[in-house]
Amino acid sequence: MKPTILRFDSIDSTNLEAMRQAKAGAAEGLCLVAREQTRGRGRQERTWHSPIDAGLYFSILLRPRIEISKWPLISLISALAVSDALMSAGNLRTDIKWPNDVCVGEQKLCGVLAETVETKIGPAAIVGIGINLNDHAFPDELKEAATSVEAATGSKPDPEEMLAAIIKALRERYEFLHQPDSVEHTIREWCARSSYAFDRRVRVSLQDESFCGTTCGLESDGALRVEDDEGNVRVVRAGDVTALRAASH
Repeated sequence: MKPTILRFDSIDSTNLEAMRQAKAGAAEGLCLVAREQTRGRGRQERTWHSPIDAGLYFSILLRPRIEISKWPLISLISALAVSDALMSAGNLRTDIKWPNDVCVGEQKLCGVLAETVETKIGPAAIVGIGINLNDHAFPDELKEAATSVEAATGSKPDPEEMLAAIIKALRERYEFLHQPDSVEHTIREWCARSSYAFDRRVRVSLQDESFCGTTCGLESDGALRVEDDEGNVRVVRAGDVTALRAASH
């Protein structure tokens, strides 16, 4: 992956623009960075607040040369890359909430939206990343649930340094994903960075039901294993996972 950066003062959504570029034949590594998004998007079709210069908003176009069973891991390596970069660029230790929210304590700092799109030259993956740089990145009603790099570190972050660190970390993890033993290693790394991997009491909200249980690791495709209160291990590939109590470690 050789990054080529395109910058926008304002755009509807960097993910939407990356999809348009992918369909037009853009090469892998295209990175779209915006100071502001007017239709920023998160998981489950939620809105991602993206006011000007309050966050780091960007999307990267990938054209993976790996079996389709590995594609869901792109979401996991993206969260790991953000975690890597926040540690290297800001000395900030983070947690990963399944599948790919990067948090400080129980507060969300970063969201990742990984999507696929069909193009004339084959399927592509779009990885969108939004990081709250300061508390202006989210509305007042989210102040208990969200945080920012500035609030967590006590200093104003350098967006360019952070962007470079994330791209570097993502490139390394993405290239490794193409290696034979990458699945087990990626799952192990994710579990080591996340308090949600094992023994976490959670509520899982699916499209037509919700249940409570205790997490017990990941499947090889990154799906979360949750043992429900009846003792059944359920595999969660989509939906919302909410912690019911603080992690015990």
